[in-house]
Amino acid sequence: MVRPMAKIEALRTPDTRFEGLPGFTFAPHYRDDLAGYEGLRVHYLDERPAKPATSMQTFLCIHGEPSWSYLFRKMIPVFTAGGHRAVAPDMFGFGRSDKPVEDSVYTFHFHRTMLMRFIEALDLQNVTLVVQDWGGLLGLTLPMAFPDRIKRLLVMNTGLATGQSPGPGFEAWRAFNRANPDLDIAGLMKRATPILSDAEAEAYAAPFPDMRYKGGVRRFPELVMTSPDMEGVDVSLKAAKWLSSEWSGQSFMAIGMQDPVLGPPAMQQLRRLIKGCPEPLEVAEAGHFVQEWGEPIARAALHAFT
Repeated sequence: MVRPMAKIEALRTPDTRFEGLPGFTFAPHYRDDLAGYEGLRVHYLDERPAKPATSMQTFLCIHGEPSWSYLFRKMIPVFTAGGHRAVAPDMFGFGRSDKPVEDSVYTFHFHRTMLMRFIEALDLQNVTLVVQDWGGLLGLTLPMAFPDRIKRLLVMNTGLATGQSPGPGFEAWRAFNRANPDLDIAGLMKRATPILSDAEAEAYAAPFPDMRYKGGVRRFPELVMTSPDMEGVDVSLKAAKWLSSEWSGQSFMAIGMQDPVLGPPAMQQLRRLIKGCPEPLEVAEAGHFVQEWGEPIARAALHAFT
């Protein structure tokens, strides 16, 4: 039985902040009854196909830092056009989900357990897990918890954090984030992904009216397990072992080749870890937020999974 948390003070971004975002016409969905998180409202997209495929997959799209479900706006229509369901939650602290005020609330298990309760609450079946950045650090620990639900992996620019630093690029990012507690999210997204229009870059910043809303953004880089005594290392080590020995589902990997932190070396290491993972699709011009080149990636993944 899940023990309810003590009441957590949280902010809720006004709906007006999400009006007219470019390329984002999906209807919002909400749950405020996740076991152990009662009273905190989680937002998610839940797009259904007009004509379901014979064996309809549920593409569960998990975002990372400092993004939200807006990141998957180019992939979701491809999935639904192929006859599949697409579900994309916003982590607490991001998107249209509630944002706890105290930075200390955000921990590895706070986020991971939320995802587990979300999967159970929606009773998601025949899941294709779509992950990038923290979506993978968290999401790649889920197949061992739900082997009967999660059948496929679509993996992009991510990894499992098992107690070592990803390298100087990540340490520079962590230091930058630490020095900028009121991070300019639109500016960061524009620098990292030059193909974004100004309006698209601003859409990534829509959930965060001011610094008070950015606790989740501030915390994610601090939570990356870069030493063996950090929370989540034990779970991630178990997941790495499970994926290398027990995973029997299909896998598809796409790499944004311009990513200075989780680019080709890190992704090839992850590919070797995931049992049966084929050679990746290399997206030459893409950086860390590879979903911005999401249409061809989604089409290629659908083809591979048929």
